[in-house]
Amino acid sequence: MKKLILIGDSIRIGYDAYVKEKLAGRAQVLYPAENGRFAQFVYRYLDHWQREGGWGSDADVVHWNAGLWDVLHLGPGDDGPITTPEQYAVTLGQIARRIRSLFPRAVGVFAFSTPIVEAGYGPDVWRKNADIERYNEIAREVLGREGTLIDDLYAVMKDAPESARSDMTHFYTPEGTERIGNAVLRCVCPLMGLESVL
Repeated sequence: MKKLILIGDSIRIGYDAYVKEKLAGRAQVLYPAENGRFAQFVYRYLDHWQREGGWGSDADVVHWNAGLWDVLHLGPGDDGPITTPEQYAVTLGQIARRIRSLFPRAVGVFAFSTPIVEAGYGPDVWRKNADIERYNEIAREVLGREGTLIDDLYAVMKDAPESARSDMTHFYTPEGTERIGNAVLRCVCPLMGLESVL
């Protein structure tokens, strides 16, 4: 049976069970119970999740994301996103190489961070779509050099109707879960040699 690993922040938590259900009997779908949070958190805990989750090293696809926590602004006295662009670039490269080391036969896929509703934030913390787009482009550049594929979930969810949103950040409605989950399935199924489940 094929093996898919999903790693990421609360956006991933919104579609992981959906993807697992759709691939039941066709692929083993594994993911950590906890939120992947920042890029540095993913880098630090990759081997822990692999070991504690009994994932093994034979994954076919590792689909991962990090970014929404990294672009978070803290106020007052905001000094820019929590993770600087330079730090983000370095850490993404580290993660990509770590994935290749831990899962040597897997195809690595990075999912772009999804857009937010800026009006829902502030004044203590906020995000900006301009930062998300900038960090997504950093990921495209850095991970392109690492041979990691891109799943553009930003484009998939950019024009999602309000009814797909559960709040200014997430898509935990049935409509949102289906929209983003199906996008992930369209990405990973061909990479695992599986016919579409949609």
